[in-house]
Amino acid sequence: MIARRQFLSVAALGAGALFVTPGLALATAATERRFVFIIQRGAADGLDILRPVGDPAFASLRGALVGDAAGTKLDSMFTLHPAMLETAKMYSQGQALFIHAVASPYRDRSHFDGQNVLETGGMQPYAVRDGWLNRLITMLPRTGEEAIAIAPTVPTALRGTVQVASYAPSALPHAADDLMTRVTALYDADPQLHAVWSAALETKGLATNAGAAQNPASLGRLTANFLVKPSGPRIAMLETLGWDTHNAQKGRLANQLKNLDAMLAALRDSLGPVWTQTTVLVATEFGRTAAVNGTGGTDHGTGSVAMLVGGAVNGGRVMCDWPGLSPAKLYQARDLRPTSRLDALIAGVVAGSFALDPERVGRKLFAQATSERPMSGLIRV
Repeated sequence: MIARRQFLSVAALGAGALFVTPGLALATAATERRFVFIIQRGAADGLDILRPVGDPAFASLRGALVGDAAGTKLDSMFTLHPAMLETAKMYSQGQALFIHAVASPYRDRSHFDGQNVLETGGMQPYAVRDGWLNRLITMLPRTGEEAIAIAPTVPTALRGTVQVASYAPSALPHAADDLMTRVTALYDADPQLHAVWSAALETKGLATNAGAAQNPASLGRLTANFLVKPSGPRIAMLETLGWDTHNAQKGRLANQLKNLDAMLAALRDSLGPVWTQTTVLVATEFGRTAAVNGTGGTDHGTGSVAMLVGGAVNGGRVMCDWPGLSPAKLYQARDLRPTSRLDALIAGVVAGSFALDPERVGRKLFAQATSERPMSGLIRV
């Protein structure tokens, strides 16, 4: 059953408010800094996104997927996938940072379980009920304004004690103006529902003004449209799907990365001056196998790559304790072995982004995972 508050928020957008991924979720905080988390659902292949061409074993493992396009050479070891042209520009400007051979504590290759560990910050699937991003909001000064509620569900990372909700544009028709007017009149004198309805209408207006659509660039612009509002949210989460490339990976991953690149570029361009105060984290639940399978794809693996982009990022470099790709150095003789942890990365990047104490952030967001100190030096001082 949908709660009355949720129903009103959905009704404000009519049929177009039905949750369709990729989606967007937002939360408010009294700060001028912005933080965006983009989750790659499906296990993105870090070995193809950021190719370790300097490793002697890479060519024999991945030659069939690399093809003729050279990509952007970042250093003597790593080359960025050729589909990520705008991200490569950000890297050259010191606004993109890659962390390779990284993983959450999860090691069993189930999408749902891996995503739950990534989003909750637990050591095991479903051991923690709320999300690390919601816990982060409780550490920030609040404006007193509730997080924007638009759709009836939110991603796990944003579930918890702070009220947040999600929005995703739909191709379905919006409610007619006459219906909107009638509902507005119905709740105009209601002391409880008038404010909720008014907030929903305001959100609808923001989404409409941004030209909300389901393509990646439009979602980037929509996210920015919320984040630049003076009294609007400062934290956003975007969900992207389609990273499970068991077959025909070469073309499929190129298209996925082109879309991600377009989303990041649109976010950057639409944020304008606010970009200098923005950090975007892109991460996936786990990586993929080192070797290509028989259908031109890769199977579920372990280590992958995470990305930080934004004007606040201390970028222009790759952070990695590279484990190697020779058979003896692979995890369980098949996967990229993780040498750093996502919880340490997340704790470090959000602490730097919001000027919080890293150790306190680590304890609050990842109470179960205490084996590594938060990473440092990720954000410009």
